[in-house]
Amino acid sequence: MSGRDVMILEDERPDGDDRHMVMTMRLVNRRDRERVRTVESLSKDYGKDRKSVMIFRKPADVRGTMFLSWEYDKPEKEDDKWLYMPAMKKVRRISGASRNEYFMGTDYTYDDMGDRNVDEDTHKLLGHEQVDGKDCWKVESIPINPEDMYTRKVLWVDKKSHLIVKGEYYDKDGLVKVYRALDVRQQDGIWMTFRSEMDNVSREHKTIMEISSMEFNTGVEDKVFRVATIQRGRL
Repeated sequence: MSGRDVMILEDERPDGDDRHMVMTMRLVNRRDRERVRTVESLSKDYGKDRKSVMIFRKPADVRGTMFLSWEYDKPEKEDDKWLYMPAMKKVRRISGASRNEYFMGTDYTYDDMGDRNVDEDTHKLLGHEQVDGKDCWKVESIPINPEDMYTRKVLWVDKKSHLIVKGEYYDKDGLVKVYRALDVRQQDGIWMTFRSEMDNVSREHKTIMEISSMEFNTGVEDKVFRVATIQRGRL
């Protein structure tokens, strides 16, 4: 088993043909002050490509904000991403250096918000370790693109669920942030992370995400993934 083999298992784990979820985002600063957001998310697979849209439902200051993403399997094809801001009634295309910006005040960049192609990085199996009682493969992933925000990632992939249960993200100055899956379980025979935390060491800030509702294979309509749909500001 090589590092690349492990990341292929993680990438190809079953998660339905489409997904509909509602989740809570808790943004916690260094003084433990929280901002709480409710987000609805829809996604659908098109062969090996995936389209998704996130709609912010609460609170009022972000209500109606939408993030649309078209993720392509081919590593040479850059993903398409757009952000609709209701106050401006305008769609902004996310490209270039903007992809390394933090998304809506969270500790995830725009690039973090999508699935990464396995062959955008080189992977080395570092060994086998336990994380919270789970037997894991430990993999080091180094991006091929020198302009990537991270110089390397160390990922712990659960041997049972094939989910990433811990991740350390580094840039040229050292450790940037640490990801942990806090609640991993099956629904409808599909393994999911229902609660996770991204602790941003450099910003002294963290994002806790918790799924409150999850449905698979509900027949999500194609029209929800069109730029024209989010441009109208209603979904």
